[in-house]
Amino acid sequence: MGGLAALAREAGHKVTGCDAGVYPPMSDQLRALGIELIEGFGADQIALKPDVYVIGNVVSRARLADGSPKFPLMEAILESGATYTSGPQWLAEHVLHHPSQPRHVLAVAGTHGKTTTTSMLAWILQAAGLEPGFLVGGVPMNFGVSARLGRLSSQADVAAHQRTPFVIEADEYDTAFFDKRSKFVHYHPRTAILNNLEFDHADIFDNLAAIERQFHHLVRTVPGSGRVVVNADEDSLQRVLDQGCWSGVAKFGVSANATGQDGWSVQGEPDNFAVLHHGQEVGRVQWDITGVHNQLNALAAIAAAEHLGVSPAQAAASLTEFQNVRRRMEVRGTVPRAGGDITVYDDFAHHPTAIRTTVDGLRRKVGPNARILAVFEPRSNTMKLGTMKSQLPWSLEDADLAFCHSGGLDWDAVEALSPMGARASVAGSVDQVIAQVVAAAQAGDHVLCMSNGGFGGIHAKLLAALGS
Repeated sequence: MGGLAALAREAGHKVTGCDAGVYPPMSDQLRALGIELIEGFGADQIALKPDVYVIGNVVSRARLADGSPKFPLMEAILESGATYTSGPQWLAEHVLHHPSQPRHVLAVAGTHGKTTTTSMLAWILQAAGLEPGFLVGGVPMNFGVSARLGRLSSQADVAAHQRTPFVIEADEYDTAFFDKRSKFVHYHPRTAILNNLEFDHADIFDNLAAIERQFHHLVRTVPGSGRVVVNADEDSLQRVLDQGCWSGVAKFGVSANATGQDGWSVQGEPDNFAVLHHGQEVGRVQWDITGVHNQLNALAAIAAAEHLGVSPAQAAASLTEFQNVRRRMEVRGTVPRAGGDITVYDDFAHHPTAIRTTVDGLRRKVGPNARILAVFEPRSNTMKLGTMKSQLPWSLEDADLAFCHSGGLDWDAVEALSPMGARASVAGSVDQVIAQVVAAAQAGDHVLCMSNGGFGGIHAKLLAALGS
């Protein structure tokens, strides 16, 4: 929603917005753009009388224990008859498919890696001189903003039916309380990346098959001249394709055996690898980014960019300068210690698979002898429900120590982490987690903080506590 606000502001609209507890980097970006940010959802905001309210999917008709509405502004909108729409619908009508500015939409879907892959793809297209628009659920450090309109079509472009590219992070979560379809069905891409698919969002999906059905709804919207870029290592995505596909398919995977003769694969380590197509090397990526999962992200982005005419060699070379996304293995600071500095990282990982791949990526970077202290909070709706609590020991097994913030959970984190024995600690507050980490930290440690929220500002607090 913050990215939508940025796009609307760039398009010349006056934009205000409200939310509860907005945290950096998005809060900083909105204020820098001159977008007024109002705390809370008070009904008094109806007095602003905007032309349209764009409703995010955090808003519902829920009521508090005393019977009062959780979102009074939404009730006021409905009572007044004011015009409202969902974020994805506004985006589709005013940006992605506006009649005067035709776009080639490249949508990046998947349980994991959407933000990073979207950022990679936008950067590849930018380096190729295509000046893409984009909307990312984070802040790509190559651009410094989470969204932009990109190059606008000239009259000659429109006459020649040439579409300027727009890269969008395509989320499978539902659109709004009044539109329960996945967000991505609004986007109508010509190029769609299906990066991976696992069970998630247990608050709205009953099982993996229900999510596969939504992914197939996305596949149905890709035209015959379009391309679906699919992770060949995912059985769930093959089941999606088996339901029907009416466009070109490009498969990618770490192993050339999985992708078939004409697929995309890699050869080499995550920080220095060859890109293979049809079994032949067509480019090489050398960068400071960690993890096998990022090799897959890179393959997906390269295969999607090739659909717009960007050569694999050019795409791979541009990724050498890719700076990743804020909150993706971002170093927040170091604390000097005799024998080796302590490094504190920030990462968005919150699903057990994402936690495991993130820890694995850091392990490959720092080596087998360095200690990794994994600090995390199960904050997503799925994790709060406890649906995946049994996977946590598996996701953390490559960390030397694990520290869990258990505040607000309805399940016993101590019991869930008991297979880890003394390697795992649980605390009910951020301050208690910090105290545990400070007591355990040693020179040369790597402290990896993982959450899809602000985590109570734990990164700065940890650096201060470790420094003192």
